[in-house]
Amino acid sequence: LGGSAGPGGFGNFGFGDIMDAFFGGQPRGPRSRTRRGQDAIMRIEVDLNEAVFGTERELQVETAVVCPTCTGSCCAPGTSPAQCGICRGRGAVQSMQRSLLGNVMTSRPCSACQGYGQTLPVPCPECAGEGRVLARRSIAVRVVAGVDTGTRIQLAGQAEAGPGGGPNGDLYVEVVVRPHEIFERRGHDLHARLSVPMTSAALGTTLTLDTLDGPREVMLEPGTQAGQSVRLAGLGVPPLHGRGRGDIVVHLDVETPQRLDARQRELLEELAQLRGEESVEPKLAPVTEPNRFFTRLKDVLSGR
Repeated sequence: LGGSAGPGGFGNFGFGDIMDAFFGGQPRGPRSRTRRGQDAIMRIEVDLNEAVFGTERELQVETAVVCPTCTGSCCAPGTSPAQCGICRGRGAVQSMQRSLLGNVMTSRPCSACQGYGQTLPVPCPECAGEGRVLARRSIAVRVVAGVDTGTRIQLAGQAEAGPGGGPNGDLYVEVVVRPHEIFERRGHDLHARLSVPMTSAALGTTLTLDTLDGPREVMLEPGTQAGQSVRLAGLGVPPLHGRGRGDIVVHLDVETPQRLDARQRELLEELAQLRGEESVEPKLAPVTEPNRFFTRLKDVLSGR
């Protein structure tokens, strides 16, 4: 879609072009009307469920297609291109000019045929000699399971048709996955939080959770602590073009009751006596730092 200048900074002109301009190099021949169409990109949004299991979409695009009247020939039906009478099909004309170096032969694109070497006596009335027209068409795209935001799907030959009946460019569909109201995606795993009553955490229980695959049971062991997590294996996101799936990771919060009636308070006090927890001596502990080594290294390097 874009080019860069070669060595020397002359853009699309090389050293040979400069020498040809001054000393009349051999003509390079007429340029072709047939060129490849440009590539295109468009974005689609999918939800997490579609990203996990895959989906199909029908896209409506407005793009250049081969002219149905001339089928890319650029000529009106029943006619054909004619050789340019000025450059005689070479696409360029030469002229002699005097300079300090003597007579110099220069070559430039033919203005009569714009360098094509041929003219269109009767251009196609529908596409005005372009060989393509603008039209709206439908394109089916398959979104495979495991896509993530930024994934690009290449649809070869589904972009615009090239001028003069040239081949189509490629269409790239970039996927954007909408945030889910519950699950947060981290790689191939899906993370969520679950609050459980203090009694359920202490006694253990079995809960039924809603997942993308439907209801699934998760078992909490007796003595479950806040901050622990449980995994539901194989209910996460599949790797792109791979096998298997990640997990659902459920992070647990334990709810401590804030309002107690007299009976509830009496029962908890009784439990505290049975467990010997009426007067617990507080003990401080260091804060767990997952990246403690790097934190200390940073402090050393900064002279702290």
